[in-house]
Amino acid sequence: MDPGELRVALFSGNYNYVRDGANQALNKLVRHLLDQGINVRVYSPTTDTPAFVPEGDLVSVPALPVPGGRGEYKVALGLPKAPRADLEAFAPNLVHVSAPEFLGHAAVAWAGRQGIPTLASLHTRFETYPRYYGLQFIEPWLIRRLTRFYNKVDRVMVPGQSVADLIASWGVTTPIGIWSRGVDHARFNPARRDDAWRRNLGIPDGVPAIGFLGRLVLEKGLDIFAEVARELARRNVPHRILVIGEGPARDWFAGQVPDAIFTGFQAGEDLARAVAGMDVFFNPSVTETFGNVTSEAMASAVPVVAARATGAIDLVQEGVTGFLVPPREITAYADAIERLARDPVMRASFGAAGHASMQAHVWPRINQAVLEAYLELVRER
Repeated sequence: MDPGELRVALFSGNYNYVRDGANQALNKLVRHLLDQGINVRVYSPTTDTPAFVPEGDLVSVPALPVPGGRGEYKVALGLPKAPRADLEAFAPNLVHVSAPEFLGHAAVAWAGRQGIPTLASLHTRFETYPRYYGLQFIEPWLIRRLTRFYNKVDRVMVPGQSVADLIASWGVTTPIGIWSRGVDHARFNPARRDDAWRRNLGIPDGVPAIGFLGRLVLEKGLDIFAEVARELARRNVPHRILVIGEGPARDWFAGQVPDAIFTGFQAGEDLARAVAGMDVFFNPSVTETFGNVTSEAMASAVPVVAARATGAIDLVQEGVTGFLVPPREITAYADAIERLARDPVMRASFGAAGHASMQAHVWPRINQAVLEAYLELVRER
């Protein structure tokens, strides 16, 4: 099949109304597909105040706010009449679903009735979320539901081998491919560091900035980060906590780390400067499938201390670009951060190695893997 004959319907639970790593990857993919002459149409809930301008044609799907204090996110309850009619008029020959929610299920069911191949990309470890809200008892049930969903599609694309191994261990038998993530190297690089900016924030020269980067939500491991910060303070480790991001748990987190510097949401060149301004990036999250923030920190020559979990174990080379720590091991996290905080030579070495390791992560080559998977599925059908 000629690539120009492809007609891809992409379904997302959040294509552009709240900025996150998943929809940044999806928009990068759509831009790549459009540049290759592929017909793409995106179906997603929308808002009147999107976080950014979407790539491609976006069809709004009616949705309701997610309950439980997370109303910034929306959930579509299926594929209603208007978007379904648009989908049928578009007549795709491949359906790509990016989230295992009601809209994704409806899209897979519709494609099955039409005899159209389906591909699912996995962006988030949803099965880990309940533990942060006192609902960990539903995780086994949720894993069974996710396994059934991914076994209904023709191909699953995951960001790295650790996630491929994880879902295979659940019982996913659908062929699995790797769709990694790229880095904007013109933006994220060590030259973006600005010591004057750090001083203006109250970070003295020579004092390591231990950074958090991401949305301020509980599932990013904010509780662990706060406990480790208290342990570093107890040990009198020289440091300042630098928090880059915004989110619904900000007030709670600020109460846990009262001496931290909060930059708020950062974007573009300001974000690049903030990331390069860290001396250690600390990511205790176990919900990542890749960790765009980790790759951006490494590209900026910042050493990493992260949970030994999916995502990080595909990126961080132990003792070379950073340290991987068993999740929730407060003492071990503090030990790793203290080593880096007290050793500028080690920080420089790890940072340089991380920067070098990220040079192969470029978006066009990485997104081409998805296009090749599309073509293979359509040819097989």
